[in-house]
Amino acid sequence: MTPVRIPVRNAGEYDVVLGRGLGDVVAEAVPAGAKKALLIHQPVQARRADAIRERLAGRVEVLLAEVPDAEDAKRIEVAAFCWGILGQADFTRTDAVIGLGGGAVTDLAGFVAATWLRGVPFVSLPTSVLGMVDAAVGGKTGINTTEGKNLVGTFTAPVAVIADLDVLDTLPRNDLLSGFAEVAKCGFIVDTTILDRLTADVDTATDPTSPVFAELVERAIRVKAEVVSEDFRESGRREILNYGHTLGHAIEYAERYRWRHGGAISVGMVFAAELARLVGRLDDDGVQLHRDVLGSLSLPLTYPGGRWEALTAAMRRDKKSRAGLLRFVLLDGIGRTSILNGPEDHLLFTAYGEIAD
Repeated sequence: MTPVRIPVRNAGEYDVVLGRGLGDVVAEAVPAGAKKALLIHQPVQARRADAIRERLAGRVEVLLAEVPDAEDAKRIEVAAFCWGILGQADFTRTDAVIGLGGGAVTDLAGFVAATWLRGVPFVSLPTSVLGMVDAAVGGKTGINTTEGKNLVGTFTAPVAVIADLDVLDTLPRNDLLSGFAEVAKCGFIVDTTILDRLTADVDTATDPTSPVFAELVERAIRVKAEVVSEDFRESGRREILNYGHTLGHAIEYAERYRWRHGGAISVGMVFAAELARLVGRLDDDGVQLHRDVLGSLSLPLTYPGGRWEALTAAMRRDKKSRAGLLRFVLLDGIGRTSILNGPEDHLLFTAYGEIAD
């Protein structure tokens, strides 16, 4: 496919490049003044990291930092390991950090880049659906703490995001479907054509070799790019991107990050839909559409009962709460969002009852 450039503006002025065989684009994205680059990657990406280092040889000295998979990468100890490499190699503000991996790795690499010398250039190379449509786009970086997810982080725009669909051809099916939770989210909150494609033929839509798959990834990226361009620091409209994330992040924390992000967000979106129905904002068909779409992606729709107190405590610590009041992004109809501030406890518990198994 011909590479597509999706602009992100008012947030560092960069492009998300989507296509196949984008090795040359990666080389071009490293800033011209860089003499060194730290390439942070997951173990499974070691071979690809070596290939990138070879492609940049002679122009940039590439140091490799292999970090743990998934949320285990987003720890202060791992960030400190990366800072140590930067310090020992005398990295300057004109050098660069490259993040190669899923959303957790690009979050970590962006945070390392944002905090070293108060900011060095960062290139994001997402290798998962989740990373391409969500984590790598928008300039949010962060790590987790023992108190919750993404409580430490920055708003720092990358210099480029390069989404090479070739890397998804061998992605495990469960990982691919998990990432589609964020694609579906973009359909629920803005671009309803995404939902039409998923309900028409979910197998084709989630086949990484199909044109429909590329279309849906592009549509989801465009939703996030447009929202982020309007509201980089989440002071307004960008909050809609948190649809399903208030409860979803609490589930991830309660499960000590053993759940995939997409699975937790899927349950969070069904919960939000049930809450919206309770307060009269979403009809029965809208709730059922959540269950149908997310269920067709083999994503979880329920969570064990009896854990409400732990989830409530985690939600109140979440960065999306305000002055101790919980905030939820809800739908007033498919494709139309609103905010619910400080809902009464009995409404939340009743909505939880609808997803408890």
